[in-house]
Amino acid sequence: MHGTSENAAKLDALRARATSLPLEQFDPGDPELFRTDTFWPYFDRLRREDPVHYCKDSMFGPYWSVTRYNDIMEIETNHSVFSSASSLGGITIRDIDPELRRESFISMDPPRHAAQRKTVAPMFTPTHLDNLALSIRQRSAECLDNLPRGEVFDWVDHVSIELTTQMLAVLFDFPWEDRRKLTRWSDIATTIPGPDGLVATEDERQAELTECAGYFTRLWKERIEQPPKSDLLSMMAHGAATRDMDAKNFLGNLILLIVGGNDTTRNTMSGSLHALSQHPEQYRKLRENPALLDSFVPEVIRWQTPLAHMRRTALADFEFRGKQIKKGDKVVMWYVSGNRDADAIEKPYEFIIDRARPRTHLSFGFGIHRCVGLRLAELQLKIIWEEILKRFDHIEVVGEPKRVYSSFVKGLETLPVKIAA
Repeated sequence: MHGTSENAAKLDALRARATSLPLEQFDPGDPELFRTDTFWPYFDRLRREDPVHYCKDSMFGPYWSVTRYNDIMEIETNHSVFSSASSLGGITIRDIDPELRRESFISMDPPRHAAQRKTVAPMFTPTHLDNLALSIRQRSAECLDNLPRGEVFDWVDHVSIELTTQMLAVLFDFPWEDRRKLTRWSDIATTIPGPDGLVATEDERQAELTECAGYFTRLWKERIEQPPKSDLLSMMAHGAATRDMDAKNFLGNLILLIVGGNDTTRNTMSGSLHALSQHPEQYRKLRENPALLDSFVPEVIRWQTPLAHMRRTALADFEFRGKQIKKGDKVVMWYVSGNRDADAIEKPYEFIIDRARPRTHLSFGFGIHRCVGLRLAELQLKIIWEEILKRFDHIEVVGEPKRVYSSFVKGLETLPVKIAA
C-alpha cells in the first residue's frame, strides 16, 4: 500500500506542475507525460488559455500544438497550407532523417494520396467486412476459450496483441507461424530508440525495418506472379497506382498498414477493458444490455484515442487564431485533446457507453486522411466484446497498466487481469 500511495503522490505532483508552469515552457509532446498519464491537465489548460501554442524547445524540436476540436478539423482539411508530405517530415511530431523518410499514402497530399489509398480500399467495403466477420468471430472465440482462469495474466499479450496480429496476418495473407513479426515491426516503426526502449539506437531500428522490407519483398514477388487475390499485398502488387512503387514508398505503405491495423485496434481493445474497470457502472450497464455495444465501441475509441496526434508542415506563412505560423513550421493536431473538448463533445471527461452521438470524435482523423480501416477496427471491437459478454460475467483488472513511452501511440504495454475460475 505504501508504494501505491507514494506513486499516487508522485503523479499528483506531476499533474500539479501543469498548473504552475508558465505556458511558454509547455511541451505537451513530451513522451514521459504519456507514459505517466499526466498530460491531461496540460491540454486542459492549453484549450482554455492558449489553444494554438508554440513550443520553442523539445526533444523533437520546435512545434505548434492545436488543441481544440474545431481548430483541428480546420487544419486537417486545409491541404493547400498544411502538408502531410513525408518529404517535409511526415505525419508525426518526431522528425526522421531525410535519407530515411518513407512515403505512404497517409503522408501524401492530394491528388497523389487518393490513387494509392483507393488501391487498398476494397479490403474495407461492407461486403468484404461481412466476409471477414465470420473468421474474426471464430478467432475471437478460440482466443477467449483458451484464456487462463483463476490466475493473473496480461490481457495485452494474450488477447489484444494476439487477435490484432492474427487479423493482420489474414489481411496480408502473411505466413501464420511468423505473424508475431508483424507486431514487432509495428512497435519498431513507432518506438523512440533509447536505453529503455525496444531498440537502443536508430541504426538498430532501421535494421529491423530493413528486415521487414526484405520479408515483404519476397512475398510481393510471389503475389506479382499469381493472379490478383483479395489480400492487401496482392491489391498493391496488381494496382495501377502501387505496382511500380519505389522501395521507400513500398515500405512506407507497408508500415502504415501494419501500424494502422495493429496499434489502433490493439490499444483500444486493451483500453476498452481498462475503461470499463474504471467505470463499473458502465460495465454493469453493458452486461445488462449488450445492444449498447453499437455506441460503446465508438465511445471507447474516443476515450482511448489510440493515436494521440497527427502532424502537418506549413507550406507558407499563415495566420491562425491570431498566431503567426511560418513556412516550414511543424503543426501538431492533438486528437487526444480534441476528444476532451467540451465545446464539441458533451461531458467529454465522462465515459458514457450510451452516449447520444458517440461518433463525434477525432480518433480516426478527419477529411481525406480519415482512417481507411475504421469500420474494420469497429467490427473487431464489437465482435470481441460480444464474445466476452457471452462467456464472462466479469474480467477483473488487478493492477495498473504499463503505458507506452510515446506521444504518438497512446497505448498500454501490459494490463494485468484475472478471470474467476
